[in-house]
Amino acid sequence: MHIAVQGAGFSVAERTSGPRTHLALLRWSLVVIFLWFGGMKFTAYEAHGIAPLIAHSPIMGWLHAAFGIEGAARVVGVLELSTAAMLTLGAFVRPLSALGAAMSAATYLITLSFMVTTPGVTAAAAGGFPAISGDVGQFLLKDLVLLAASLCLLVASLPAGWAPASK
Repeated sequence: MHIAVQGAGFSVAERTSGPRTHLALLRWSLVVIFLWFGGMKFTAYEAHGIAPLIAHSPIMGWLHAAFGIEGAARVVGVLELSTAAMLTLGAFVRPLSALGAAMSAATYLITLSFMVTTPGVTAAAAGGFPAISGDVGQFLLKDLVLLAASLCLLVASLPAGWAPASK
């Protein structure tokens, strides 16, 4: 594989032009994730499971004071289900695809910020950073790939001239 910085983009061994039907895999995978996780936010189990993440977040911490633990989870659930809806409609309407992909990317940027705001992300027993815990740290780290999927879909959804040129 050849990776080299060339201008504003990267050169990779994979084909980067031609039909982009493989982007449907990213779209529908994200839809399933947002439907499932969004629906779970309406359960007490999930609300209390994500409470420490929300409580320690400078971006989302206010939700508990405004809505309580279960109400905050429901707000997040509505946002996640809205993201799923935009991604679904985006399969047919390009601007909604861009909106859904941007909402998805914002979600994963926020959840990745939990890596630095939530206690217990690093595994103290393993020496601390860069060792991450199995329960919180590894759960959050997967969002890096989901962010990449969201950004790929976003770039492909942007009008001509807005996205980086591909070779």
